[in-house]
Formats: sequence, structure tokens, C-alpha cells
Amino acid sequence: MSLPFWVVIPAAGVGARMAADRPKQYLEVAGRCLIEYTLDCFLTHPDLRGLVVCLAADDPYWPQLPCAKDPRIQRAAGGAERADSVLSGLQRLRGLGAAEQDWVLVHDAARPNLAHSDLQRLLQQLAEDPVGGLLAVPVRDTLKRAGADGRVLDTPDRSCFWQAFTPQMFRLGPLQQALSAALAAGVRITDEASALEWTGQSPRLVEGRADNLKITRPEDLQWFAALHGQ
Repeated sequence: MSLPFWVVIPAAGVGARMAADRPKQYLEVAGRCLIEYTLDCFLTHPDLRGLVVCLAADDPYWPQLPCAKDPRIQRAAGGAERADSVLSGLQRLRGLGAAEQDWVLVHDAARPNLAHSDLQRLLQQLAEDPVGGLLAVPVRDTLKRAGADGRVLDTPDRSCFWQAFTPQMFRLGPLQQALSAALAAGVRITDEASALEWTGQSPRLVEGRADNLKITRPEDLQWFAALHGQ
């Protein structure tokens, strides 16, 4: 089954929790930056129509990467928040010829271990979905709800909870409208699915691999480096 799709990579963040000398997507593992690994899974897929990376205006690292010269990759202005960057990327896609009902996948710049099997599963399971959805993993550990004093209030049923991953896959028009409306209303948007949820829609959860991790802390980088023999 062929399902053409576009990709937006918000990459304007600084990754403060990593405490590094550069944004975390530019940290190197085995001679390549994290964002290069992130892009690989999409650039090797035959149905990719185009990819937009949303970057800070003063980003000095991106132009130095070999992938910056790939004609399938275009640059868009990043924003103060993730939703601002994604909206900028969606607008850039329209300029590249993306249509209202085209599928767009939004993926974290520092999530470099996306498996081809997960990407294919997402595309296949959501191909005919009226809303779209996201890769996610059922929560494994016991959850605790905390009070303001840092003490446990209760233990919710973990069978109802999933950890949201990316890519998150929605049609361009509805995603653009949902993000714009939520931002205009001052709603805090933590991912694309939450914008669709705010409009009353229910994105579908597609179970993926647990090792599709976002590199956030130094120990995450150490884990990814170990996968590459470092």
C-alpha cells in the first residue's frame, strides 16, 4: 500500500535539561548528529513527499550538516513554542504543494530511534482513519498522582494510560486549524494530538516500540550511544 505523506520536524528548542553546549539535536553519536539519525527513517521511505525542519533563525549548526543540502528537505522558521514551530512548518508545506487533506507526520527532532516497522504500522493503521493518531506505548509502571506537597494523593488505574510518542499523524488542514484555534484561545498545547483533542476529536493510539525514546537527559544520550557501540 502506498500512502504519500509529508513530515514536519520542530527543531527550534534548546534542550536545557541536557545541559550541553548546543541544542540536543546537534549532539553527536558515532560521528553523526542526533537529528541526522532522526531524519533517516523518513528519507529512506519511498512515499515521503517532502520534509520541513523548523529551526531557530540564528541556528549555526544546521547549515553545516550534509542533509541540509538534500532537496527533499526545506527549512522553516521555528517559533517560541512547539505549536508555533509546527504551524510554521505546515504553512511551508502548503507552499511546497501540500493539500488540505494530505497526511502530515510531526516528529521530535531528538527522537532518533524510530523503527521503520513503527513508521509503516502508523501509516497503515491510520490510512483510512477520519481523525489520525500517534505512536504510543501503554504505561508499564505503577502511576502515582501527587499533591502540591509532594505526597501521594492516589494510585490511578494504569491500564487506562499510554505514553505519547511521535510521529503524530494528522491531515494538514484539520491540524493547522486545531493548532491555530488552540493558540488563539490560550490553550497549552503539549503535542499535536492535544490540539485535536481540544477541538473534540479523539486521535487513535497506535502501539509502537518502547525504544522510540526522546533524548532528553544525559543518560538518554548514553543509552543511544551504546546502541551504536560508543
